Amino acid sequence: MNIREKFELLGIDNAPGQESLQKNMALDLRGEKLPGAKVDFSHGDVDAHEPTPGSLGVFVEGFLEGGSQAYTPYRGKKDILEQVAADLAAFSGAPVDPASELILTPGTQGALFLAMGANVMPGDKVAIVEPDYFANRKMVEFFGGEMVPVQMYYKNVSVGSGIDLAELEKAFQAGVKVFLFSNPNNPVGCVYSFDEIVKIAALAKQYDVTLIVDELYSRQVYPGVKYTHLRAQKEVPDNLITIIGPSKTESLSGFRLGVAYGTAEIIERMEKLQAIMALRCSGYNQAVFHTWFHEPDGWMAARVSAHCDIRNAILEVISTVPGVSARPTDGGSYLFVEIPELEVSLHQFIRIVREMANVTLTPGTEFGPQFLHQFRINFSQDKTRAVDAMKRVFAVMDRYRK
Repeated sequence: MNIREKFELLGIDNAPGQESLQKNMALDLRGEKLPGAKVDFSHGDVDAHEPTPGSLGVFVEGFLEGGSQAYTPYRGKKDILEQVAADLAAFSGAPVDPASELILTPGTQGALFLAMGANVMPGDKVAIVEPDYFANRKMVEFFGGEMVPVQMYYKNVSVGSGIDLAELEKAFQAGVKVFLFSNPNNPVGCVYSFDEIVKIAALAKQYDVTLIVDELYSRQVYPGVKYTHLRAQKEVPDNLITIIGPSKTESLSGFRLGVAYGTAEIIERMEKLQAIMALRCSGYNQAVFHTWFHEPDGWMAARVSAHCDIRNAILEVISTVPGVSARPTDGGSYLFVEIPELEVSLHQFIRIVREMANVTLTPGTEFGPQFLHQFRINFSQDKTRAVDAMKRVFAVMDRYRK
C-alpha cells in the first residue's frame, strides 16, 4: 500500500458537517423539494442543548491564569488530573491513580487515536464490532493492523448488545491482540449487559488481549437500563484503557476534551505519542474539566430525560412508516434506522435527502460494508425540528421505494 492508498482509506465525505458527500454523483431527483429547517443528524446540536452551566466562565478563568494553564504537562495539569481521577473513580467504581493511570487528551477522538497508536503495530490482529463507531475500522487500517470483525446481532436481543461471544473467543484464539468497542454502542445505542461485560473481561484476561473501551456516552443511559463498567469487575485483563470525556451529553464538544485511563504502561506510551502529536489537551480548555461531574443538581437527569423524550418522539414517527425500524436506544444519542429496498443506492439516497429535504444522514456503510439499508442519526437536536426532519426523510424515501 502506498501513501495515497493509505489516506484514501480515511475518507471523510460522511464526517459530521461535511458538505462534499459525493458531489459529482448523478441523482434521480423526484418531486419537489420539501420545505423545512436544515437538520444535520451527523452530529449533535449544541445550540439546541446548551453546554454545561458555568463552562464558559471556567474557561475564561483558565485563560486569565495564563502560561501555567496554557503550558501544562503533557498528561494535564496536576490539580485537574487529581479532580478528574477522583470523579472517575467514583463514577466507574474502581480507583484511578492520577499520577500514572490518567491522561487528558484533545477530545475522546484524540484519546482513541493515542490508545490505538500505543497498542497496534503493523500486522497486529485487532478485533472490532460490526456495527460500531466508524473511526475504529479506519484507525485499524491506518496503523497497519489486520481487522477482525465480530458481529453484534443487536436485532435479536432486547437486553444487552447481542455480540457474538463465541465468535469473539475464536478471534482471540486466532491471535487478536487488541479489542476495541464502544459501550453504549455507536451507532445502535445498545448497552452491553453485565454478563456480556464479565465474559469479555474474562476472555481478554485468558487470551492476554488488550481492551480499549469507549464509554463516551456512559453518563447518558436511559431509565431501566443497567450499565456495567468493565474496569470495576473482579477479573479484568492486565491491559485495559477506558475512554470518556465531557463532550456529547454535556454539549462540550467544541472544547475538545477527552480522557483515557487505565494500565499505567499504556498511559505512558500514550503520553509519549501525545507529546509529538498535540503536546497536550488544549491548555486553557482543560479548566472546563472542573465542571465535569459537578453540574448543578438535577441538570444531568434533565438532560438525559430530554433526550429520552426526543428518542421516543422519533421512534413514534418510525413506527408509522412501513418497512422502517430501529432498535430503541439504551444509551447515547443515536438511532440506527433500517429502511426497505429502494430504487437507488444507499449513498444516492443519502445525497438525495440532503438535496430534497435539507437533512444530513450518515450512511450505514460507515459502520460496516454490509449495512446497505441503514442510516444513523444523532437525535441530540431540537425536538420539533428533529421530528419534522425525519418525516421529510421518509416522505422522500417513499418516492424511491421498489
